[in-house]
Amino acid sequence: MWGPRALIDPVHSTASIWVDASPRDLFDLVSDLSRWKSRLPHYRYVRILGQTDGTTHAAMSARRGCIPVFWEAQKTQDPEARTIHFRHVRGITRGMDVVWSFTPERGGTLARVEHDLTFRVPLVGDWLAKRVIAREFIEPIVAKTLACFRAIAEGREDAEGPPS
Repeated sequence: MWGPRALIDPVHSTASIWVDASPRDLFDLVSDLSRWKSRLPHYRYVRILGQTDGTTHAAMSARRGCIPVFWEAQKTQDPEARTIHFRHVRGITRGMDVVWSFTPERGGTLARVEHDLTFRVPLVGDWLAKRVIAREFIEPIVAKTLACFRAIAEGREDAEGPPS
């Protein structure tokens, strides 16, 4: 492919955590998007905008410290493969693909979240995507999200997770 899109590599970010719960139980917990706001204290809102043919369209907002971030995403899931896919369709991360996977490991589950972001802003896009958006927003928010889901799945009270 030629042109500007051919020269931009996506910024890839991976976060994972081991959870003392079955892959099925953890998948069921995380896939219930309608309860994210009540389960994740750093989320400001999750609004289900529509559901059609296995796809959920949601407006979402979380906090990174005191800074609010917001986006819209389309969510699909594969219960057999235990994967949840988000495609960001609005906001600064529009076009980002996010995949949650839940793999049996050591009697529990390895929960992994992979983000692929292609930020198409001339000259500063790659730097902005890697150094600011991924490092300062995506990675801290997903770390806190994973920690909260682990605490909930393991029946602990410390669902606040690490500071964002």
